Amino acid sequence: MKKILITYALRREPLAELFEKYDVFMPGDKDMKREQVLEMIPDYEVLIPNFSFYTDKEIMDKGLKLELISNYGVGYNNIDVDYATEKGIAITNIPKTTCEPTAELAFALLLAAGRRIGYYDRKLREHRAIDWGVYGDAGLSVFGKTLGIIGMGRIGQALARRAVASGMNIIYHNRNRLSLEIESRYNARYVSFEDLLRTADYISLNAPSTPETLQLIGENELSLMKPTAVFINTARGNMVDEKALAKALKEQKIWAAGLDVYENEPKISPELLVLDNVVLAPHAGTKTIEDRHNMALEMVHNIVGFYEGKYEISRVNP
Repeated sequence: MKKILITYALRREPLAELFEKYDVFMPGDKDMKREQVLEMIPDYEVLIPNFSFYTDKEIMDKGLKLELISNYGVGYNNIDVDYATEKGIAITNIPKTTCEPTAELAFALLLAAGRRIGYYDRKLREHRAIDWGVYGDAGLSVFGKTLGIIGMGRIGQALARRAVASGMNIIYHNRNRLSLEIESRYNARYVSFEDLLRTADYISLNAPSTPETLQLIGENELSLMKPTAVFINTARGNMVDEKALAKALKEQKIWAAGLDVYENEPKISPELLVLDNVVLAPHAGTKTIEDRHNMALEMVHNIVGFYEGKYEISRVNP
């Protein structure tokens, strides 16, 4: 019987098929420490990390029986994919169930940052001065504005669908231009990276984290944006120079930002925490009751599908 090591506590209901078919270890109420994983991994064929647990060469070398790393997340920058491939270890992720809720939160951050919802909420709760006048403390409209999407994959397109329904215009930049059929679906226009930064009213980062996208948005890129631009990041924190972003927001070089991911999670740059023109979320793109359940089911299907061929799987490496 295959042995499966889950590094964090999940609800058991969606994992029922795993517990029926395999020998599964899952911690009770606290996530496993790295030292515990290193101690236990030699006896297991399957490792289930989440997006915050880095699975590196040391863990894979200790995992003498390791055949599969089934990631609980769509991004897999927490895994040394090249080394896993070299060792013949398969990697799977869960792109289907993570798409819609992440796009949902991206659009929520877009609205909250542009319409200053977080700012209004804080001011009213703290009984701090807020201008109730006709023009005082006004936000920015969404209807009729241009949304620039960096990374027009599953999540980018799900975001575009929401934006189009709200009367927004779509421009996008991708490694490769999409088909005319997909572009026409959202009336989307392909532009260069620089043109997107210069012309978009709202900019959403939805590209995958790769060596090429590391620090994709820095001081130079922020300087190209409009002073009324709103920047949204639900991708990965290492794709943005956080200090440069905080500086641009503080100096009002851009209007606002909505962030769900950070360079050094769970730590957030102190400069961001004191700004009124940024809305912050705790890497909550998929954090709904329903989706956590569905994510676990998709992960289970990857494992059972890998060993039994019962389900279609999402494999990251060859």
